[in-house]
Amino acid sequence: MSGGEKHIAVLKGGWSAEREVSLVSGAQCAAALRRCGYEVTEIDAAPDLAARLADIAPDIVFNALHGRWGEDGCVQGMLEVMGLAYTHSGVKASAIAMDKQVAKSLFVADGIKCPEGQLIPYEDLSSRELPYFPCVVKPVTEGSSVGVAIIQEGQNELPAMFSGEAWKFGDMALVERFIPGREITVAVMDGKALAVTEIEPMTRFYDYEAKYASGGSRHILPADLDADIASQACAIAEQAHRILGCRGVTRADFRYDPAQGAEGIYLLEINTQPGMTPTSLVPEQAEFCGITFDQLCQWLVEDASCAR
Repeated sequence: MSGGEKHIAVLKGGWSAEREVSLVSGAQCAAALRRCGYEVTEIDAAPDLAARLADIAPDIVFNALHGRWGEDGCVQGMLEVMGLAYTHSGVKASAIAMDKQVAKSLFVADGIKCPEGQLIPYEDLSSRELPYFPCVVKPVTEGSSVGVAIIQEGQNELPAMFSGEAWKFGDMALVERFIPGREITVAVMDGKALAVTEIEPMTRFYDYEAKYASGGSRHILPADLDADIASQACAIAEQAHRILGCRGVTRADFRYDPAQGAEGIYLLEINTQPGMTPTSLVPEQAEFCGITFDQLCQWLVEDASCAR
């Protein structure tokens, strides 16, 4: 493989709650692209990002940012204005996918089953009766399970982060009915599902630690599921990718309740810039399908585009 004369700017870090994850993803992707023969400049994103990109004038931007300001359409919009081709999804798909409740409304309208949910002002969480028990309380626009809690019986279980000045995730919280069962995920590359992975977290649930700490979770690939259930999960992941107009690589996360059979698959969310760390799921599924990490990174670069 050879990247020829192309100069790639790899965006990483930034200032979201997922900064540390992004630093690891970006470093891994930059190393892979160098191995493929590209000239690579790594940029720890800051408010002067546009000026830094204008200064180095890359051919393509590899966006390895995670979370708000990097995955939510903001950086994508800036890159469109600058006329720079970039990896992963465009402005609209990125912005919609980052807002869990808006994305869910589109999925449900297209026949995809999602957990019931309500938006509640975070200030009201401790005083207002929650609509479901057990339930999952989460920020509307964060990833990597940042700020997520599972509440079994009552408000008194809400952790301190859901009160007062400790809440750093916007005005609203999303409260969803907890779906019992199994955690599964499907990566989609170029519109086609790669595989189905089942995740068995070593912690209480698939939280930040389970996702990124060594040994935090066990990945079963391929997932030990009936063929029709696995096929259905793949089809839904492709459908969600298509509904939002995503491009490049995405990852759809599900809960599967075996007690409900074929009706037990619930789409939780779609990630438009999945992690690319040593414990991340998309590179693992790609490798399972015969695509090396270097090949995955190179494909993302060659798939990069700009609407301008």
